[in-house]
Formats: sequence, structure tokens, C-alpha cells
Amino acid sequence: MAALPFSAKSTPSKFVSSFIHSNHIRRNSRPFFITTTTCSRSRARRQLRVKNVETDEKDVATHTQQGSLATIPPDSSFIASNIKYHAEFTPSFSIESFALPKAFYATAESVRDMLIVNWNATYEYHDRLNVKQAYYLSMEFLQGRALLNAIGNLELSGAYAHALKTLGHNLEDVARQEPDAALGNGGLGRLASCFLDSLATQNYPAWGYGLRYKYGLFKQHITKDGQEEVAENWLEMGNPWEIPRNDVSYPVKFYGEVVSGLDGKKTWIGGENVMAVAYDVPIPGYKTKTTINLRLWSTKVAPEEFDLHAFNTGDHAKAYAALKNAEKICYILYPGDESMEGKSLRLKQQYTLCSASLQDIVARFERRSGESVKWEEFPEKVAVQMNDTHPTLCIPELIRILMDVKGLSWTEAWDITRRTVAYTNHTVLPEALEKWSLQLIQELLPRHVEIIKTIDEELIHTIIAEYGTEDLNLLEQKLREMRILDNIDLPDSVIGILCKSEESSAVDHVEEVDFSDEEAKTTDEVGQSKGLDTNTKNEVTFEPDPKLPKTVRMANLCIAGGHAVNGVAEIHSEIVKNEVFNDFYKLWPEKFQNKTNGVTPRRWIRFCNPGLSKIITKWIGTDDWVRNTDMLVTLRKFADNEDLQSEWREAKRINKIKVASFLKEKTGYLVNPDAMFDVQVKRIHEYKRQLLNILGIIYRYKEMKEMSPEERKAKFVPRVCIFGGKAFATYIQAKRIVKFITDVGATVNNDRDIGDLLKVVFVPDYNVSVAEVLIPGSELSQHISTAGMEASGTSNMKFAMNGCVQIGTLDGANVEIREEVGEDNFFLFGAHAHEIAGLRKERSEGKFVPDPRFEEVKAYVRTGVFGPYNYDELMGSLEGNEGYGRADYFLVGKDFPSYLDCQDKVDEAYRDQKRWTRKSILNTAGSYKFSSDRTIHEYARDIWKIEPVVLQ
Repeated sequence: MAALPFSAKSTPSKFVSSFIHSNHIRRNSRPFFITTTTCSRSRARRQLRVKNVETDEKDVATHTQQGSLATIPPDSSFIASNIKYHAEFTPSFSIESFALPKAFYATAESVRDMLIVNWNATYEYHDRLNVKQAYYLSMEFLQGRALLNAIGNLELSGAYAHALKTLGHNLEDVARQEPDAALGNGGLGRLASCFLDSLATQNYPAWGYGLRYKYGLFKQHITKDGQEEVAENWLEMGNPWEIPRNDVSYPVKFYGEVVSGLDGKKTWIGGENVMAVAYDVPIPGYKTKTTINLRLWSTKVAPEEFDLHAFNTGDHAKAYAALKNAEKICYILYPGDESMEGKSLRLKQQYTLCSASLQDIVARFERRSGESVKWEEFPEKVAVQMNDTHPTLCIPELIRILMDVKGLSWTEAWDITRRTVAYTNHTVLPEALEKWSLQLIQELLPRHVEIIKTIDEELIHTIIAEYGTEDLNLLEQKLREMRILDNIDLPDSVIGILCKSEESSAVDHVEEVDFSDEEAKTTDEVGQSKGLDTNTKNEVTFEPDPKLPKTVRMANLCIAGGHAVNGVAEIHSEIVKNEVFNDFYKLWPEKFQNKTNGVTPRRWIRFCNPGLSKIITKWIGTDDWVRNTDMLVTLRKFADNEDLQSEWREAKRINKIKVASFLKEKTGYLVNPDAMFDVQVKRIHEYKRQLLNILGIIYRYKEMKEMSPEERKAKFVPRVCIFGGKAFATYIQAKRIVKFITDVGATVNNDRDIGDLLKVVFVPDYNVSVAEVLIPGSELSQHISTAGMEASGTSNMKFAMNGCVQIGTLDGANVEIREEVGEDNFFLFGAHAHEIAGLRKERSEGKFVPDPRFEEVKAYVRTGVFGPYNYDELMGSLEGNEGYGRADYFLVGKDFPSYLDCQDKVDEAYRDQKRWTRKSILNTAGSYKFSSDRTIHEYARDIWKIEPVVLQ
């Protein structure tokens, strides 16, 4: 039998996990029980003792070896005993008290016992069957709190609530003690976590791979100066969900040099060596035994790297330099890359993820293969999905392992890699399509540069085969757009192809080529291309421009090195095919697919919105919709039912009261739960246009101030406008937007003339747990990015699932959401994606005429009504006719009048609560399409070619 990833030693007792799930649980014969002597409640002391009693150890051992899973769940009395066991025997806190923090850790460790049984059985079963497995590599996994999700998936919420009640605690209070895992930032990481939930729920054999960040991104504080960043402390008290796997580690190398042996085999020697150590986190499925794994890597060096001599001579910094250099790789998510050191650290992070994960994947393949390893079957057993371009180095790293370590030829390794790896694109923003300095990669990963150059050469030959050499202008254009190595000399094999033997042909080509600096051409003093001899044999070379950087284009490498490329919404996938990577699409149309994102309905409605979930179950007649969201469409036929509408509104109001209480706790602001709750929560970025939202609020406020109290009440629906999100620490303009929103809020919220008609609240440190509070209580959500710039979005799906009506542009998944919920139930405004380029051109030519209201609101800001801070830079970004970031690149001014008019329609609709509730119900009904279960099924069917494996 294959070794299990988590042995019995992982649990607090060798009987615990078997007992929990044993099919032979007998009420009169328990393996152990725990007695509790309770001291004075005022002292909150528990004295916990464990007593062993008679146990059929043979029976228990048999079921442990077989990985048997129970059909009989543990009762609350056993759960309470198990929690108390952990409080004494696996303590993270002193024994004197059983306060909430200790209760959380003991409860989490109790849940982990149960997960480990299913986890080991899942691993063993997949291993024994040797099924094809998918591996999802991502720099982010935004997990959120795990406790309520885990016990919900195990269908033990009631049992745990009752058990904790007997111990003097409330389950919700205990769950709030858990910090959010700081392993992600926004939609990219949350998508990855939703995918893991769906993979487990649908019984797909799959693992996730990521990095175990010590401090994550940052904890956001909001002060009078705006956003301030401090280190996240999520690991300060330990992580009860993870299992350190000190026996699973792999070497990761940086720098050094590449040498060739007599047989031509390449060896990468010297340099800096670190070790990547595995930490495993169980991911349970919903109403299934399947529990998959998220493996996170942490970095360290061997003890011998500690310079004991330097330490004893007093040079302490030198002594532990190597240790700190290794550890810092996993300190921070997305370290600032303004400096060369920051860029180097980011690249080290990406390579660590790729190298450690692929070494692990290869080792698992070899172990499963036994004595006969057939490398040509590797793509039949392994699928590797790169979540955006961060794991691009998977491609040269897999080739390196196969060639340099396993002895395969280039042809074999290249073929295996291309059939194994696939790429998900998440952006159309040019600055987000990663480009790395060739010099930096050359220094850090010299062997990989050799491999990338070979891949680039293969790609160039493919392009030449497709387009020929007759039209050098066309060929030069295709190479400029498609090459992996940008502004790099052509390889010798290509130069040979381009050599011309006839003088007339050479002259014709020379005359046809545009030798502008922009196209990286140089000419000699007689106007002929350098490197061409027009007398006899003529060589055509496209020389690099010395003034431009030499870079490696990671997205191009992903497309060339993998077998599938997918966008994440229908409109995004079309933009990818027709604009961003059109040349690649023409070359390999079969590679390109759409996989519209989805979110898990377990976390994003079943667990975070139990009141609404009960209503849905009641009216549909079953709770099967939690695993089959297609059933949500049944709600459409009840959308006008007055009883349903009444229940629906009551559930929403209860959630709004929770939001109001939360806002008071986090910000100090009091808001009226009877006002409309208008929410925009997402990463702060100019293209997401929080600036458009706050300018619209300012115009609303200005109008209010110019009216009498009676006029205000007659025209405006009361609103609470809620913002949340983090601006990247070095993104100055985004941080200005945060400061601007908080300044507007400070003015508006303290204006007695306005009162409850308008409130503006910025929620600090937005994360998954905050979203789980805000989304169920929201009524209008804003997804207002410049059309064509948001790949998909997933928060729009979460809002729709919770019956929130949306205002937005035709961008990302908004397009599909609007189709599903109905045009009348989505507030649409703004320019369309195909118009954006023309509108920017119009702006650059000085033809844009701003709406008077837009000019009015900017002037109002400049009066200083929102405080002394100088917002000239922010307002200036919306003016002028040229320059990225200036000249209103994101078309806030263009869409402003359409946005204001649309908001008037929102007010009108909200006044009719019956009409609004109908829209809300139809949004939930229309969200059926946006379950990550559906998305994962499409990945499994179309890209990974894997099948579900249900444990027997």
C-alpha cells in the first residue's frame, strides 16, 4: 500500500480519527472519554483529564489501514470531548483558561482530526488507482476562514454548535477568532480557492500548489493620511489547519553557471541553494468523502549554512545571512518591485513555486509508476494549470528536470511539456502581462535562459513556416509581436534561412523594410541594413534596438509552451483571441478556449447567508441546489409571489442589520439599515473606477446641499455607500483614491443637513471574512470598470448569488450575468468595449467635450470642501489629451453622464420595493451559471481530461 500523506501521528491520539469515522461505533464501547472538572466561571478555568477505557484495538486498526470512512457522524458529546482533549494535549495557549482564542484552536484541531481521515483515504485511493491528476499552481489562494466552511462541508455545523454551547461558547464567536489566511490579495486568489472547493466537492483528483507567505500582502489601516500598510500577523499564533511535512522538501537553486559534459548533458552548478519545505492544508468537499490537498511551500536553508565561526567572532549579520536570504522568499506576497532587489525577490518566489511543485509532481509520478517509468505517459497522468503568468517558469523548469535530471532528449521533453501544461489568462492590461528582464533571468536562472532561447527558436521557425520569407515586412511584424524574447538577436539558424542569394531580391527586401527605431532596425550611412551584402549573398537581420530593454514575455512563453489557453469570461476570451493574442490565435486556434469564472455556492451563499439559503431550499423544495445550482432557475416562477417576496425582504433586512453593526464596530459610523446599501468592494485600481463611483456620490451630495430638506427627501433615496479594497503599496494614484474616499466620507457623514440621506463608509482591511458580511446585506453592487479591461470579475457573481442588483458596464462576466438575470434586472451604462480605442483616439485629438456636470464636480472638489489635501494630481488624471494615466485613460469623464442617469433609474426602481425584490430574486435565479462547479467541470473535460473519482 502506498504511504499516506498524513500518518496516525498527525492526530492527537492513535484512536481519535478511526473512532470518529469508524463504522463500528458502539454506544457502549468508546475508545476513550474525557471528563471535565469546571472551576469558577469567573476564573474561566478548565481542568481537563483523559481516561482510556477498554477498546477493540484490532477493529480500530483494521479500519485505519483500510482508510474506511464512516456513514455515522460523531455526535455533539463526542465532539465536545474531542475539543477538550485538544485544549489540554495540543495546546497553543496556557492551560489556565478556555477563553475564545483557545476554544478556536482546540475546535479547529478537532475538525482537522476528521479531515485527516478523509484526506488520507482520498490520497490512498487516488494513488492505488493511479488516476490522472490535475495540479493547480497559483501565487495566491485567498482561503478566508476555514472553520465554518469545513464543518459545513462535513455537515457538522449543528453538532459543533451544540458541543461548543455545552462548553460555554457560541460557535459564531469561536469562528470569529480565526484570522483570514494571508495567502492572497483579490479575485485571482479567491478564484483559486473556489476552484479547490469545487474540485473536492465534485470528486476530481487534484491538488493546489502555492507559497506559504509569512506576512501575506499587508494589513490595511485607514488613518487621516489614508491607507497605511502594516505586516499581516496571521501566523502569529500558528495555523491549526496546516501539517508541516518536514519529510517533503526539495532543493531550489539560483545563480551559478551551466556546464556541459562530454556527452553534451548540461549541469547547473554553484550558486545559491535553498530548500522548499511542504506544508499541507486539507480541502474538504461538500457532502462527499473526498478531501484534497493544498500544498504550500516555505523556504529555508540547511543548518550547515549557518556560519558558526562568523557568529562566534561577533559578525552576527554574516552568520545568518544565508538563513534570512532563504526565508525572505516567502515573507511577503508581491513584494514591491520598484528596486532590482524587489524584482529579483519576485522572480525567486515564482521560480520557487514552479521548481518545488514540479519536483514534487515528478516524484509522485515516478512513485506511482513503480519500477517501469514511461515518460511518454506523463501527460496522460499529469495536468498542470498555470493560474496567470506567475507560474510560467513551469515550462522551462519541467524541460530542465526531464532533460538534465531524467536524461530525456530535447524533442521528448518539449513534447511532454507542451502536452502537460495549460495557461489561464486573467488580464488584458499591458502592464499586467508580465515581462522580465533577460539580464535578471540570466543571472538568477542561467539554465532556464538557455531553454527559453531554444523555445523561442522553435517558435520563430514555426512562424516562418506559417508566413514564409517573401514579405519581410509581414514577417518582421509577426516576430515582433510573437517572439518570447523581445528585442533580442535572431538565432543563427533563423539568420541562415533569411539569407538571400540574389542581389535583386535582397535590394527589393531592403527597400520594403521600415527601418524605424520603433521597429528595432538600424541602417548604415548608405541607408542599407547592416549585415546585408548586396553584391552576392545577402543576409537579412532584424537587429535589436540598443535603446530598448531586452525582455522575456511570459504570456508568449505560456502560449507557445502549453496546449491550452483560456480566457475567463466570454467577452474576455474574444478580446484575447481577436486583440491581445490574435497572431497566436491565427496560428493555433485549437489552443484557445473560454472558461467563464465561477464561485463556490457553499461559502458564498449556503454558509455566509443561511437565512436566504433556507428560503431558497423551502421554495425549491430541496437543498440539492447547493451542489446543482441549475436548480436556482426554479425561483423564477415564484418571483412575483408575495409570500416569497416578504420572506426575501426580511432576510435581506436581517443581513443589513448585521452589516450596520459591523460598520459601527470597524469604522465608528452609524448607518440606517432602512437605507439602500450600495457596495463597491474590490482591489483599488484606476481601471476598476472607484473614482467614478465617488465622483458620482459627490455630485449627489452637491445636489443635496443645493436643495431644501423637503426637496432632498422627495428626490433622493437614502443610501449607504460602502467601499472596500486595498491599493498596492507603491501604487500612488490608487492610494490617493483611498484617501479621497475617506475624506469625502468624513465630510458627508458629519453633515447634519444631510443626515441619513447619504453615508460614505470605507471598510478597512477588506478580505474574505469582510465580504461574507457585506455581500449578503448589499442591495446594489457596482462593477463599473472601463469596458474591455476587466477579464471577468467574481465578486459580481457573489453579489448576484445573494440577490444583489448590479450597476455596471458591459465588461467581463457582467455581460453574461446580464444575459442570465435579464436586461431589466441589471442597470447598464457606459461605452462598449469595441468603442474604447476610438474614444481614446478622439481624446488624444482634443475632440472630447466633457459633460458640464463632470466639470462641475471636479471644480467642487477643488474648492477644498473635503479638506485641505491637494487633489490636483487626482483631478488632473482626468484632464489633458495625452499620456497614460492622464488624459482620462480610463474614460471616467466619458461615462460620467451615463452613470449619473443610470443612478437616477436605480433610485426610481428602489422606491418600488416589490419591483426591487423581484429584481433581487431574479438575480439569484440567474446566478445558476456562475458556480465554480460548472467551471471546474469544463476545465476537467476540455483541458485536463480527468474524471471524477468517488471514494468507495
